[in-house]
Formats: sequence, C-alpha cells, structure tokens
Amino acid sequence: MMIDYLSYLLLAIVVVVFLTSAIRILREYERGIVFTLGRFTGVKGPGLIILIPFVQQMVKVDLRVMVQDVPPQDVISRDNVSVKVNAVLYFRIIDPERAIIKVGNFMAATSQLAQTTLRSVLGKHELDEMLAERDRLNADIQEILDQQTDAWGIKVTNIEIKDIDLNENMVRAKQAEAERLRRAKVINAMGEQQAAEKLVEAGRILAQEPQAMQLRYFAALHDIAGDRSSTVVFPLPMDLLSHLTPRQGSTS
Repeated sequence: MMIDYLSYLLLAIVVVVFLTSAIRILREYERGIVFTLGRFTGVKGPGLIILIPFVQQMVKVDLRVMVQDVPPQDVISRDNVSVKVNAVLYFRIIDPERAIIKVGNFMAATSQLAQTTLRSVLGKHELDEMLAERDRLNADIQEILDQQTDAWGIKVTNIEIKDIDLNENMVRAKQAEAERLRRAKVINAMGEQQAAEKLVEAGRILAQEPQAMQLRYFAALHDIAGDRSSTVVFPLPMDLLSHLTPRQGSTS
C-alpha cells in the first residue's frame, strides 16, 4: 500500500514538472521564439503554447514600446564648445525573430548605438543650433538609428534630447563674450553719433563760408587726381563758378 502511494506521488510530480515545462501562456503583447534542439522553428503566441520538454526552448519577447535613458554624453560642438547631452529613446520590436537571432542583446546594442549616434550627430552642429533646433536634431538622430537597427528587427519610434549642460567655465566665458559684444556695439554707436554731430557742425561752418567750400572742392579734386581712373566726372556747383568768372557789368 505504501509503495502504491509513493508511485502515485512520483507520477503526480512527474506530471506537474512536465506540464510546467510544456505549457506557456503569452500575453497579447508577447511573442515566443521557439527553438527545437537549438534550431529556430517559429514564432508563437499570444495565448497558450505547448512545448516539448527538454527538446524545445522558448525565448519571450515584449512587443510594447520600450523607453530607455541615454546617459549623459560628452559632446564637442562644431564651434569647439564642450557640453553634456542626455536623451531618452523610444523603440519597439517589430520582428521578434531578428531581435533574438541577429543580435546578442538588443537592449544593450540599441543603447550603445544611441550614445555613439548622439555624439556623432551633435558634434556636427554649433551650440546655438543644438539649443534652437532640437526638433530637427531629434529627427536626424532618429532616422540614423532607425536605419541601423532595422537589421535587428527594431523600430526606433522617437528620440528626445532632454538636457544640454554647459560647464561653469564655459557659461562664464559665454557671458563675458556677450558683455564684450554689447560694449563694442555701444562704443560703436557712440562713435557714429559723435561723427554725425561733427559732420553737422562742419556743414554749418561750410555753409557760412563759401570760400571754405571752394577749398574743400579743390581738396577733393586733388584726391581724385591721384586715383588710377582715366576719366573722372566731378560735379561742379554753379556758385563756385560765379566766384571764378567776372560778374556781368563789371569793368575790365
């Protein structure tokens, strides 16, 4: 009697182990890559899956969109500014077979590829472009990643640049440069204002002294004569001629 009880118990354990090894239940967003004696034999799921224990193995794959943080990367922009850039990557598996067979670890491979692509693309742009044109840069990075991960059965749906951080020394240098540019513009404007005031003052003096205007014209003619031009057309005011020709009615 005891032997029969042990036999039934052993049989029950074998059945439980068999069912545990043979039966798999996959959710709607999951697929199973089945290998029979090491060879790929198909993609199963969703629902109830029955495997042959010790002969078949299954690898589950999640088809939902996955979110992965791209750690901060040191990027040197085209105008030689060193920044730290991090991003967030969105992707999903569209071909479970290739995602398991073509690459050893698709999560790590996608992460590493996103990091190198982020540095490569941003390094071709200046800092102002990184700050002002994030949408275009996101699209460029996403397109490159999508092309390279297509062989792995992965679709990169989006990548978003989160933060672009300048180190403190670079921030102070940028602020100092902006202050120098502001001061240069102010000084230039003040110089133009003073020059305009002097021109107005000179015009008033020349208007009061016709002889001074004549000397100014003669000086201009002298400067033009030193030019290499073969023909010079110079306007000569009529009031200047009136000083050079005798007036009507004057005696010889």
